[in-house]
Amino acid sequence: MDKKYKLLLVEDDTSLGYLLSEYLGMKGFMVTWAKNAQDGLVKTETNVFDLAILDVMLPDMDGFELSQKIKTINPELPFLFLTARSLKIDVLKGFSLGAVDYLKKPIDEEELVVRINALLTRLVTDPEEEPQVSIYKIGDYDLNTDNFELRFKGEPIKLTGKEFDLLTLLAMNQNQLVTHKEILTTIWDKNDYFNKKSLNVFVSHLRKHLAKDSKISIVNVNRRGFMLRVEEK
Repeated sequence: MDKKYKLLLVEDDTSLGYLLSEYLGMKGFMVTWAKNAQDGLVKTETNVFDLAILDVMLPDMDGFELSQKIKTINPELPFLFLTARSLKIDVLKGFSLGAVDYLKKPIDEEELVVRINALLTRLVTDPEEEPQVSIYKIGDYDLNTDNFELRFKGEPIKLTGKEFDLLTLLAMNQNQLVTHKEILTTIWDKNDYFNKKSLNVFVSHLRKHLAKDSKISIVNVNRRGFMLRVEEK
């Protein structure tokens, strides 16, 4: 059974707080919602969380100060900021205080979930979890995520970093749709027109690398995303 991650959401906007709590709950997270900084501190003292999501503009204390107080209670708790501020200096301040991510409002709920999952996969380890797959079978190819290598019947094929990351994401979801948004926010950290054009170029490169096995194709699914399709022998 998949672990249910516990999130602390500190957001004073009632409408947004309710929306995010409900949406994240639907996505399988256990969400504790605090409506001000002081309540967030109390909940940090009385609960164990995997990630804190902090609004920067809070009525009683800004999110930057709150993050430092939380660190005195639980130094290991990772946090990300939500903010309507767009100034670069605010973004840099957030990261300098130890934030693992920084999302600007209005929040795209789907993008938030993708980012949370990516962060927790990277940051949270469970000693009882099964070891993650390190070699993905893609037809006659082997993709090894331990040594960042793609091989065809034992013959190594050189990939760039982005090509490797993209192929790994597709291989993890073999024969399933991976949306443009999920790919772009996971690998490029930004879902925009220019990165989407780059994505198409990298997909073309991967198609060439995988052309030695006719059972493999990377399918463009109705302009929604891509699927790594591997036909049965």
